[in-house]
Amino acid sequence: MSGPEVRTMSRPVDPRGRRPFHELLADRKGQLDKPHYPEQVAAIVAALVDAFRKGNKVLWFGNGGSAADAQHLAAEFSGRFLRERKGLPSEALTVNTSAVTAISNDFGYEHLFARMVEAMAKPGDVVVGITTSGTSKNVVRGLEAARAAGATTVAFTGNGGGPAADVSDLVLIGPDGYSAIVQEVHITMGHIICDLVEQELIFA
Repeated sequence: MSGPEVRTMSRPVDPRGRRPFHELLADRKGQLDKPHYPEQVAAIVAALVDAFRKGNKVLWFGNGGSAADAQHLAAEFSGRFLRERKGLPSEALTVNTSAVTAISNDFGYEHLFARMVEAMAKPGDVVVGITTSGTSKNVVRGLEAARAAGATTVAFTGNGGGPAADVSDLVLIGPDGYSAIVQEVHITMGHIICDLVEQELIFA
């Protein structure tokens, strides 16, 4: 996205400019109420449940705050979310700093996730790429590599979906706007996905 001015709600704002609390809060009003979320979440839940039941794993990746979200959501499955259950095979690719730095140095950062996915993804796995813009080259290439490996691809994205949505089997498309707004939707919907997956695995 070029320049600091981005669209959120119905008017342009400069997120680096001075803005009061009530205006910042207004940016977030209604962002969790989009009509496409229930269907998109349900499809992602079904894919994760199917993978876990078959003994497959879920791999997560993203950059910056999205990397943190990937690690957070991966940990909700490998540890637990709310209920006592066995650990589930779920990992964020960015936690291995030796691999991240070596691959970035040797192959270029845009190839980071593709290389890691190539090494780790198998048919039946689910691979989740997180990008608020939908345009992060390394995330798009990682999803392409996952598809080539026979994994189910999922994009958590925003701002209309972008190329990441185009190369994914399933999508969670967050709002338009600057990264913080999209990330807040991603982590909330991510927690809902964790809860619903856990319920399916325990109570179904």
